[in-house]
Amino acid sequence: MPVKIRLQRHGKKGKPFYWIVAADSRAKRDGKFLEKLGIYNPNTNPATIELDVDGAVQWLQNGAQPTDTARAILSYKGALLKKHLAVGVRKGALTEEQAEEKFQAWLDEKEGKIGAKKESVEKAKEEQKAQALEAEKEVNAKREAEAQEAAAEAAEAEREAEATDEATVESAEEEVGAATAEEAKTEEKKDA
Repeated sequence: MPVKIRLQRHGKKGKPFYWIVAADSRAKRDGKFLEKLGIYNPNTNPATIELDVDGAVQWLQNGAQPTDTARAILSYKGALLKKHLAVGVRKGALTEEQAEEKFQAWLDEKEGKIGAKKESVEKAKEEQKAQALEAEKEVNAKREAEAQEAAAEAAEAEREAEATDEATVESAEEEVGAATAEEAKTEEKKDA
């Protein structure tokens, strides 16, 4: 039976989550599988990959063929390197301890790279937050300045309105006074 190491899709629409499985190549994509080797979550940054490296190496040594994406994941986690080192041990080019030492050195280097990427992602998020905060502060400052300007204009308009009201009241008082004087004159004329 031809065995493939491939991804089995899980998760919801738009948020895929994969299982890395060893399955019969004739089985459906999300159907029966022989063994679950790990998980792959591309929704996180960097992508989350958990893999049983020894199990994957065992399947590769037994002739399982990985798909292109599965091969990339196996290479990323070091399963292909471990298989290569195991072949070297079997041929006598390396001892088991040397192979394990090389694999651990490679893993340490890989962990350093992943840690650096996580730090850079965190730094970028912090910078983005800082920029958003600065932009928000600028917008708030503009709003406050516009509000103060509008309040000053409203106060000025109110003062002008009061001044025109006072002038209108004075002119109205003068008109009333003039009208009263005219009425008094007309009454005097009627009386006379």
